[in-house]
Amino acid sequence: MLKEYGLDVQRLFLEMMLEDAQSYVRVQNIYNPQNFDKSLRAAAEFVKEHSDKHKTLPDRMQISATTGVKLQAVPDLNEGHFDWFMIEFEQFTKRQELERAILKAADMLEKGDFEPVEKLIKDAVQISLTRDMGTDYFADPAGRINKYFNSGGQVSTGWPQLDRLLYGGFSRGELNIFAGGSGSGKSLVMMNIALNWLQQGLSGVYITLELSEELTSLRTDAMLTNMSTKDIRKDIDTTELKVKLVAKKAGNYQVKGLPAQSNINDIRAYLKEYQIQTGRRVDFVMIDYLDLLMPVSAKVSPNDLFVKDKYVSEELRNLAKELGMLMVTASQLNRSAVEEIEFDHSHISGGISKINTADNVFGIFTSRAMKERGKYQIQCMKSRSSTGVGQKIDLEYNIETMRITDEGGEDGDTYSKKPSASIMDSIKARSQVSPASSESDPALWNSAEPAAKVTADVQSAKLKQLLGKIKTG
Repeated sequence: MLKEYGLDVQRLFLEMMLEDAQSYVRVQNIYNPQNFDKSLRAAAEFVKEHSDKHKTLPDRMQISATTGVKLQAVPDLNEGHFDWFMIEFEQFTKRQELERAILKAADMLEKGDFEPVEKLIKDAVQISLTRDMGTDYFADPAGRINKYFNSGGQVSTGWPQLDRLLYGGFSRGELNIFAGGSGSGKSLVMMNIALNWLQQGLSGVYITLELSEELTSLRTDAMLTNMSTKDIRKDIDTTELKVKLVAKKAGNYQVKGLPAQSNINDIRAYLKEYQIQTGRRVDFVMIDYLDLLMPVSAKVSPNDLFVKDKYVSEELRNLAKELGMLMVTASQLNRSAVEEIEFDHSHISGGISKINTADNVFGIFTSRAMKERGKYQIQCMKSRSSTGVGQKIDLEYNIETMRITDEGGEDGDTYSKKPSASIMDSIKARSQVSPASSESDPALWNSAEPAAKVTADVQSAKLKQLLGKIKTG
């Protein structure tokens, strides 16, 4: 690769493009006449104007007559020569654009105009030719399908019901959002999934913009050791021993606190630095949580939630694709969702913008009573890769250790496909007593079929008399 792109090299670029129109077309998305030396700039501009207007490249005589620049024919060029041209022209363009961006940024900084500088430099650095032609659909169907299910992800969440609903689990490069009201346990859900992945041998980072690193770690201690935080405080030595024993088989786990109003660049920079300093891979990233992030690509008021969340969710998803990681975050439900047991897009704080971007969105439904009874319910609100939208799964919750598990997940697919059953219905206290007329009906007691079990509070004299009849019957 060349270190300098002098006048002769730039002239050669123009001459090679005139020899092969396809080469010009391939570099057209990054072709900028301003990148050429002043002595060649008029010729470069004429080539662009003529091709745009007449849909064909000018010949050398036209260029010479119009601009005074004489370009030579380059005979005997082959495919290898044009491969060299593509590589070098890309680097030439990137260098020239970056150099001009730096000079322009310096002027902006002098004037105190800081906001556009980052975008200016970023756009210059990201200049590249399109070499990836995508997927040839008919070429290798088996390889294409295996690539999606194996290379692309489908990593188990550790909850069989959720895995079945998603046809295998979460995929790398996708954005997954858990939405819940204040106190619903958004952080707990993410911590539990992170622990499930650690126990599968995956390594990851938990980035918290709300809780402290110590509290986040303490909650994970409780889940991992099966001890309450109260017991952990009484017996720190046992906790340390259990954590170190699990560490021998689990992946690496880093908990990092960032201030609210951080952005995607802060997260990207941290992840890169973490990988450089530790040499560890990062399979998953948990962001707690999306609503506390600010966008990089646009200056948006924190009060404009729709636009802010649109940019933030797009940037998070791009980061997941860029790094090839599992990405999970959370979002707040608005006030209208407080009394609801069936969530839809209108209940997401900030509106539909983040839902449009995310690959999977789940609503968390729980209450104090449900937690005390050891129940959590998750509803699928959106899924790009499955037909699970609207379906609910019921999970077990240990209020002492904050561990969320899937005890009922092995009973079959039908369990995870109950379309509308609500946990709220199952936890309501109900008392049903047969009508008085049935008490004296001998057919009820003499039937060959065993009587159904009746559960009721023994509060009335009638019920006591009924029980007495059963004993003497």
